Amino acid sequence: MSEDHQATCVTLGLSPSFGFGDRIGLATPGHVESMKRSGNGIEPIFPQQSIREMTRTQRSAQQVMDDALGGARMSGWSGPIGADADHLKTPEDVNDTADAGFTFFTIDPSEQVDQQADDYDEATLRGKFAAAREQAPWFDTYLGRAVDLPTGTKIDLNEEACMRAAVKYGAAIHRTQQLGDHILRVNETIGRDYEIELSVDETDQPTTLAEHYIIADQCLQGGMKLVSLAPRFIGDLEKGVDYKGDVQALEKSLNDHAAVAELLGPYKLSLHSGSDKLSMYPALARATRGRFHVKTAGTSYLEAIRVVARHDEPLFRRIIDFARDRYDTDKATYHVSATLQAVPPTSELANAMRLEQVYLERWEDVPQGRGFSEPGRQILHCTFGSVLTDTDLGPAVQSVLLAHPETYTEVLADHFSRHLDALAAGM
Repeated sequence: MSEDHQATCVTLGLSPSFGFGDRIGLATPGHVESMKRSGNGIEPIFPQQSIREMTRTQRSAQQVMDDALGGARMSGWSGPIGADADHLKTPEDVNDTADAGFTFFTIDPSEQVDQQADDYDEATLRGKFAAAREQAPWFDTYLGRAVDLPTGTKIDLNEEACMRAAVKYGAAIHRTQQLGDHILRVNETIGRDYEIELSVDETDQPTTLAEHYIIADQCLQGGMKLVSLAPRFIGDLEKGVDYKGDVQALEKSLNDHAAVAELLGPYKLSLHSGSDKLSMYPALARATRGRFHVKTAGTSYLEAIRVVARHDEPLFRRIIDFARDRYDTDKATYHVSATLQAVPPTSELANAMRLEQVYLERWEDVPQGRGFSEPGRQILHCTFGSVLTDTDLGPAVQSVLLAHPETYTEVLADHFSRHLDALAAGM
């Protein structure tokens, strides 16, 4: 890694931050332009990619770093840049991303989470707890405690709450601490500053305040340099579409989670699957008083496909047909509700503008991304890896983007300015 790269990526601390994922490697100029138009004190993370995304796109951590920083320099960005090594699960993941110069390490212990813990009856819960007790040595520390938040909410750490936390997250907390220690050792060896985010959002049920409190407290007591935590919030946070749920109820919940973060840290609240969640952004910014991180990825790919739609309609149709064939397989690891039956095939959409509208939406026609276009967006969103690694379609998409960089920059700048403006409205 070059000294130039090492000097460019920094830790962002408690500043509000926004992650611009780029699955192709050509989006950073558009991300930079959106920051120039609407940054409003929000710090950017341009190099951001999960290990899962790198695997699906056949890119290395170093390629992600080089593409993002090269695009930022080419676009004249002179401000700070964070670098997010996203969804890390193994020490090897940490090593690869640290070597490439990443400074923001997102730990993902989702494989160690018991996804059924919220539904166990008392007998089952006690049985599971007996088995999990060894990995939750902290249980007695919290049992019987109560935490009064300044919002007026009381966290009751009763026996059931602590047992469910131990069953659901005991192994995950243990794994997080192991990876956190490894991140510390690796960065001490390199001599680079770093920060850690913990992702516990990839669960079917929302993270309770008791669970949030115990998880974060354990991380901090263990000396982890925790800068942000991503709970599973209430409502539905599906890929590629706006928030689905009661925004007022969400804001009340966000206030409570932010109060926990302030009490224990402070650290930021992080919103994963943040793409296109415009309706909830002001609430997130208000509740956290600007201490937030938002992570996006797939929405930049969708905007790349919009460029294809506007400059190569036959290729766009081929991508849609291909994506429809792959969707039921590729959606397995995503939280989405779209079905193939909910959106017409290309054979029923003769008009090019209508085709883009149905599969990608147009902001002016479908405010905040809601409405008929959602299934189309999700079908394209989930199949990015299959499209980009296809020996025909992947290079064809790259060719269109390289031939029309101005279009790609403009659609990205317009798209993300709406995101950043919505966040700034709550700050």
